[in-house]
Amino acid sequence: MRVVLIAPGPVDHAIACANGLAPHAEVTLIAPARLYAGLERWLDPRITLRLIGWPRTRSPRNLAMLGRVMGLVRRARPDVIHVLSNTTVWLNAIAPLLRRQAPLITTVHDVTPHPGDRETLQLPDWTARLMARQSGDLVVHGAGLRAAAARRFDKPPSRVHVLPHPAITRYAEAACDMRPTPPAPGLRVLLFGRMFAYKGVDDLLRAESLLGDRIPGLQLVLAGRGDDPNDLSALMGDPGRYRIHHGFIADDHASRLFLDCDVVVLPYAEASQSGVLMIAATFGKPVIVTDVGELGSTVRAAGAGLVVPPRDPAALADAMALLHDDSALRDRLGKGAAAWADGPVRPDHVGARMVALYALIRQRRDPLGRTDAPRIRQPD
Repeated sequence: MRVVLIAPGPVDHAIACANGLAPHAEVTLIAPARLYAGLERWLDPRITLRLIGWPRTRSPRNLAMLGRVMGLVRRARPDVIHVLSNTTVWLNAIAPLLRRQAPLITTVHDVTPHPGDRETLQLPDWTARLMARQSGDLVVHGAGLRAAAARRFDKPPSRVHVLPHPAITRYAEAACDMRPTPPAPGLRVLLFGRMFAYKGVDDLLRAESLLGDRIPGLQLVLAGRGDDPNDLSALMGDPGRYRIHHGFIADDHASRLFLDCDVVVLPYAEASQSGVLMIAATFGKPVIVTDVGELGSTVRAAGAGLVVPPRDPAALADAMALLHDDSALRDRLGKGAAAWADGPVRPDHVGARMVALYALIRQRRDPLGRTDAPRIRQPD
């Protein structure tokens, strides 16, 4: 089967999807050079990578970009075209043309925008809705999102499909050459990613304040771009417990942070799913997540961590204290996370499910088999 992936982002998800598909199909990945240049080494060599100029949204040079995309799609002669995010403006202009080439599928990571997510909210919401509505089928990352996506994007439920977010392995692979920092007394807790209102940074700070002296040697590492956690210093119980890395986090730095932490915390006030969870699992790190979106059900099913109510700093504090006090539990949950990352959500396992979905969609498009039968590559 020939598959074209169009990947304006998120980058880590796109790399994991492409690598997962590579053992099963002929994959062409079309992606913005400004986001993916320098990341080629993390892609399976069987993937045909096409990096193109992808201007900022307001640039008229996007018209040339669209022409380039169409040319690459026609050259690839795909059986399926899968756009890996609906948060793009200009692809809406060629969605009808893409549908003429092959079935068009779009992944929707977030059915509705996150509160306070300034990056996503820069794009008009109608553009994300239009891309989803123009696609024949949608992919979401959890059963709980399926009905919501069907309603929001006017799709029959049969056209909205659930595929798990594949594990993001490249940070753990990079960390193989790193020596872990020696363990220290206490608990090293990591909050990683974009620091916007929906991430619950304020709840984590309140939880730390409530802990008092329950975790001697507690260290909280907050790393990522967005709002500056230092602006919330009034909520901190002991500012000396914090290590804040505000801004873009380079890949090797990210690998080091995950390698050295004891627990990854996702205290989100609102969410659909999380790429951070898919990184933490590959390091075998237990997580503490709030029961929002797909996070709670995913972590419970995987046995990868503890689940607490959202907007409940006291419950978050208790969970951190429990993982500090019970090292056997922490170890068991970490092993559960690692087994999950190397099992159901391993990229090639998710890739096999993607190919099965593509075949089903192609069959539905032409049940009489009047198109060439898809060629499915067998795993090596």
